[in-house]
Amino acid sequence: MHYIYILESRKDKKFYTGYTVDLIRRLKEHNQGFEFSTRSRTPFRLAYYEACLAKEDALAREKYLKSGVGKRYIKNRIKYYLQLKNF
Repeated sequence: MHYIYILESRKDKKFYTGYTVDLIRRLKEHNQGFEFSTRSRTPFRLAYYEACLAKEDALAREKYLKSGVGKRYIKNRIKYYLQLKNF
């Protein structure tokens, strides 16, 4: 499987979107500071993910979710998660 994931930084409450074939390993790598682009924003929690059978589909979906329209889609898709975390 090919995964597109969205992490939320517990430090700055911002999101990071990425792609992987091993979701659990990738989350651990982000939280252990192995990823340069997210090292200063640890720790993270998984906010959302999707699975695709084809790598090309997953990469296209990642590109979409990183766009302005894709970011709006995600905020609408996880609106209940966003409401819950405010409690």
